[in-house]
Amino acid sequence: MLFDRWRYMPTVNRFFRCNLKQFIARMNKKIKVFKFGGASIKDVDSVKNAAAILQGFKNDPLLIVVSAMGKSTDKLEKVVAAYAGKKGDAGKLFEGFKNWHYRVMSDLFDEKDSVFDEVNDLFVSVEWTLEEEPHVNYDFIYDQIVPVGELVASKIIASYLKITGLPVQWLDVRDVILTDDIYREGWVQWDETMANTMAKVHPILSKGGILMTQGFIGGTNENFTTTLGREGSDYTAAIFAYCLGAESMTIWKDVPGVLTADPRLFENVTKLDRLSYKEAIEMTYYGAKVIHPKTIKPLQNKSIPLYVKSFISPNEEGTFIGHEAEDTYPPMVAVEKNQALIHISTRDFSFVAEHHISYLFTKIAEFRLQVNLMQNTAISFAVCVNNIDNKIHQFAESIEKDFKVIIDSEGLELITVRHYMPQTLEMLRRGKIILVEERIRSTVQMVAKEVPRMERKS
Repeated sequence: MLFDRWRYMPTVNRFFRCNLKQFIARMNKKIKVFKFGGASIKDVDSVKNAAAILQGFKNDPLLIVVSAMGKSTDKLEKVVAAYAGKKGDAGKLFEGFKNWHYRVMSDLFDEKDSVFDEVNDLFVSVEWTLEEEPHVNYDFIYDQIVPVGELVASKIIASYLKITGLPVQWLDVRDVILTDDIYREGWVQWDETMANTMAKVHPILSKGGILMTQGFIGGTNENFTTTLGREGSDYTAAIFAYCLGAESMTIWKDVPGVLTADPRLFENVTKLDRLSYKEAIEMTYYGAKVIHPKTIKPLQNKSIPLYVKSFISPNEEGTFIGHEAEDTYPPMVAVEKNQALIHISTRDFSFVAEHHISYLFTKIAEFRLQVNLMQNTAISFAVCVNNIDNKIHQFAESIEKDFKVIIDSEGLELITVRHYMPQTLEMLRRGKIILVEERIRSTVQMVAKEVPRMERKS
């Protein structure tokens, strides 16, 4: 018997050597992070297209971050507004959101698939919230309702990927990304998030698996849901890429890459093949919609390349963002709509001094206003901010005792031009009233509104 055991030892050794090699190969495979936005999973055909793209990466350790499907977030924001305002139609609006997802699911799954129960549980959690008296904090309400869009989308996509044969596991991102309790713009607690990632995410991916999770969402120590800011799914993917030391991150979009301007607003835009981290940070800060503003810095800190690619033409190269990129660029235009220009002056006609500005910025921080441009003279101070909810009017009311405040928000937009040329600026000024203009090195910013039709020359 002893002789027989030794006779088979070479076979056993070969088996273990083979499996050890496979294990080492898997450990040496670098993790990729993919982000699919709402447009890339907006309907049945889009979900199937995303699954087809992912088939090419089924043997790679891959973390997938998804947004809510289509315009789900817009629909849920209407639910929140109706619920917080006690308008009585929040339940009806949410029913429309539910039915739309059920229609998608009925085309993707057999009616007995467990995903229907899993998604229904998520719907019920929101319906219970809608039956309660609204919380006094609107932002808190928002963060307990709107994230159901991402949670439902990730359940649907993960379940469909399993049907196609991909080894996908679902992960609740709130168990990993920890934030403070500033609702609607939670600040990531990096040490805790890193520890959670290494404990709960890395072991799965190190075995060569695929993990599906949600963008835009985080959680507090008290187990309340938070969000990372509108369109924050890109940022989620970057957080994971940083914590995992990923090989790369890829954002799948409905455009061929990073363009010189929004093709919905301008003609003859061109794709940028390569972009530096610095330039990408500048562009996103000034309002370029292709990438969330907070995305780039975590990637830059660990030299993780970012690819922006088309889910319509996935084999095309897209745009590479990294350290090694071009030094010169064509003019690039970013347009931020829904802006408000707040003009502030002292009531006693004194100069706007340093102590005034210090106080004003304390109030700006208190109301979480995002300042995009500011300008001051001896007796006035003007700031251009994103016009979200009713925050600017609440801010104005809080300072009206000491300051005179004039708010201009009708049809305002902020136009930013990087690497501008005179003809570019001339074209952008046509048909517009320029309220404020600033130039900083290679960047021009203009707060503008359309010239009323009666004032235009024929």
